[in-house]
Amino acid sequence: MAESADGGGNAVTSTSNKDKGGELTLMQEVCKRNLPVGSAKEDDQDTGITTSKQARIEGSDPMEYDPAAGTKEQSLTRDTGTGLSVVIPHVRGTLSQEPSTLDQGTDPKSTNSEFLTQWDDYQKRLQQVIEEGVERLGFMLRQEARFIGQEREEITELAEKGNQTTHSTALFLSPVMEKDSQSRMVMGESFVKMRNELAKLDKMLKEIQELDPDPRELMDIAPGLCDASSQLKDVLQKHKEFLRVETKTLRVNTLLKKGNANDFQLVDRYVELTIISTVRDWGVVEHELLARGREHEKWREKHLQGELEKIRTDQLVQSSFSQNKLKTGNSTVVTGVAGIGKTTMVQKIVYDWATEKIYQHFQFVFIFKFRDLNSISCRINLNKLILDQYPYFRNLLEEVWKKPERLLFIFDGLDEFKGRIDFADNQRDTVETQHICTDPEWRCEVSDIVYGLIQHKLLTGCSVLVTTRPTTLHSLEKAEIGVWAEILGFVGKERKEYFNKFFEDQLVAATVFKHVVKNEILHTMSYNPSYCCILGLVLGPFFAQRHGDLLQFPKTITELYSHYIYNILKNHGCENESPREVLLRIGQMAFTGVSEKNIVFTDGDLIKYDLQPSQFLSGFPMELLEREDSARSGAYTFPHLTIQEFVAALAQFLTPDPGDIVKILTEAHSKEDGRFEVFLRFVAGLSSPGSSRRLEEFLGPFPHQTTVQVIDWVKEEVKKQIGNAWSQTGKRSFLNTLPFLFECQNSSLAQDTLGSIQTLSLIGIRLTLIDCAVLSRAIGLCDTIKHLNLWGCHIQCEGLQQLGPGLHKCQDLRLRDIGLTDFCTNYLISALSTNQSLTNLDLGKNSLTDQSVPGLCYLTRMLPSLTWIGLWENKFSQGGENQLKSLQGTRPGLSVSL
Repeated sequence: MAESADGGGNAVTSTSNKDKGGELTLMQEVCKRNLPVGSAKEDDQDTGITTSKQARIEGSDPMEYDPAAGTKEQSLTRDTGTGLSVVIPHVRGTLSQEPSTLDQGTDPKSTNSEFLTQWDDYQKRLQQVIEEGVERLGFMLRQEARFIGQEREEITELAEKGNQTTHSTALFLSPVMEKDSQSRMVMGESFVKMRNELAKLDKMLKEIQELDPDPRELMDIAPGLCDASSQLKDVLQKHKEFLRVETKTLRVNTLLKKGNANDFQLVDRYVELTIISTVRDWGVVEHELLARGREHEKWREKHLQGELEKIRTDQLVQSSFSQNKLKTGNSTVVTGVAGIGKTTMVQKIVYDWATEKIYQHFQFVFIFKFRDLNSISCRINLNKLILDQYPYFRNLLEEVWKKPERLLFIFDGLDEFKGRIDFADNQRDTVETQHICTDPEWRCEVSDIVYGLIQHKLLTGCSVLVTTRPTTLHSLEKAEIGVWAEILGFVGKERKEYFNKFFEDQLVAATVFKHVVKNEILHTMSYNPSYCCILGLVLGPFFAQRHGDLLQFPKTITELYSHYIYNILKNHGCENESPREVLLRIGQMAFTGVSEKNIVFTDGDLIKYDLQPSQFLSGFPMELLEREDSARSGAYTFPHLTIQEFVAALAQFLTPDPGDIVKILTEAHSKEDGRFEVFLRFVAGLSSPGSSRRLEEFLGPFPHQTTVQVIDWVKEEVKKQIGNAWSQTGKRSFLNTLPFLFECQNSSLAQDTLGSIQTLSLIGIRLTLIDCAVLSRAIGLCDTIKHLNLWGCHIQCEGLQQLGPGLHKCQDLRLRDIGLTDFCTNYLISALSTNQSLTNLDLGKNSLTDQSVPGLCYLTRMLPSLTWIGLWENKFSQGGENQLKSLQGTRPGLSVSL
């Protein structure tokens, strides 16, 4: 079939992607769809009102007429959501009525409706997927002589800039798409030629081919709200206003002044999170924050430039990322560790829908929190579930359900749900089962309603968005999920932006951020928004005072949380009761929650631990536990999981009869799923005077017997792991106990436990930055470790920088195959320049080149005891090797292996 182009009759034949050359022709057709055909007078006039054609494109802002485009080729300006406006020419004119080449049995209306919904999304993705190939793309266009003179110079300049930023890539695409049909066809041919070089481009082309859109149906725009009843329109406006008011503010606790938490405008505080269109590890341990930091940023940079793509919040539902290409409905799962921002992201999505920024193809959005659904103990139907939360839908739901494809259901916090949803249960879908829900009026368990919506059994065609922590992902493996996404949290500039928005005083914001970046342990935590909040609350006062005692700055995670609780106790009292007694009972409840992996507590849980809900309406208990009221009952959560773990650890030091705390610690350490990992670090840390001293001002002295038992347990545990460190598993277990020593800040304890070690071999154990930081401090606490072997530990430059302070005592240092580059040479010199006893240094199998030769020569002169240096399997030239070998002549007794 043919499609008129440029009003001049240029035609491009479209074939099925199954025909010969179909792949190429399809991409040409995709590019050609941007043709500005006809004049403004032939179709939509510039009335200043968004047309139905414009509104058809998913999640886009209203498009505006661009007078600069002229009368024959009109274009529209679209906000990409990144602050960048991209010119998107509007398709106009009459489409040919030739027969479609779609395979028989394919519904062209269905496929093209799906494609239209996603095309705007695809165009935005193009900016990202071709970023690494823009320069070559520009060269191919110039080779085809499509641009000459000034145009050619402009394309060359934009192509060179396009390799630098996504913004420049968009500017490069615009003039090509605006020029003419032939230029766009050449662009399409170039995409196909480059697909094998750019993994993300190849992936996107395959997705488009699967849709196989029929150009005949391109302008078959889905109906808007014009067919909705007047009453339904009124309810829609009421619903949007209700959700707008519910989501417009963001609550942040304030530790330094009495009173309630501060409410801020969501748009003023919200910082975009990095979300990727996949799930990295289904079995991730919950506390991955202990193994991240700058490694997190390097991982993100490495993989986002490769196969993985970032995904915006307006792409999570019914977008080109969906694996269910031919379904109108779609289920999406967004995962992320505790505190990463899942609930705040959902709040922003709902707010943006209510204020008509995204997802306007959904007529209604309904949001539920699993923690609220926990209070429903009886059978219920979907209608009542909606009316309990949104009563203004009474007598209208039957009309709402008529168009399920216009509905989006959001369920936040699957990991908090106490019910069981088994997607692997094959009997659920049989006729005999009592657990399948296919009608909004059927009464059943809440879990059956959620199951029916996600699996498209109930209101077939609707879309569902579910958020959860990684620990619950296994329950969704068999579910019909179209989009899997993971929140990575803050990376790069997003961290800095958070602190800039957190503090009104930008000088304080800059100083706090600088301190966080310098401290690897704090920096490791700051990819997580909840941790950034805690860091801001604790560190801000030190710098706000201008002349604060920086010597009291928290050095460990335990000290950081001690300051957090101290500020709460100092500024928020507890009426009628001893703070120690109240905090003990809250801590006991918190410990049970950690043991049972429960983070949501009810009024019944409070009463069980002799706590009254009224106690959490004022004073420090209100700051410690956040109450969230639903239509049925109240739910209580700690501001973050680690605060719950800290309070659970603190309770061990508040009980008048410590009993056998060693037994508690041993049993907790025996759990292999990571649930007690941070709890144990906090218990070890609270044995340190630096962490306990401030808290004792309000809570009274900690029992000396408890402190002694904790220190003895740490000593025995570290010694036991040293004895088992001969295997890979044993080495990792040993490393996992070193943070106990670091949190204790006890030099005598470190010397007692590590004093017997002279050789420490961690061959093949991949060390994270936090491992390196803790290992360095552990080595620094004792004087006996002389031989350190880190062969294959892949610590790279950043890890070497963290280890630096602990390396000046080593006599034999093996840094073979750890990912060193020329950039690391200065770190190596800095770490070893004061080492007067180093005799052997192995730097083999790294990526050092001739640029490192001067630094290595300088290093050998700085190390008077050095007798051997291994440099084989690096990337030196013959000249570089000769220069290094010559060191043997200038340093008697020095052997250089190349």
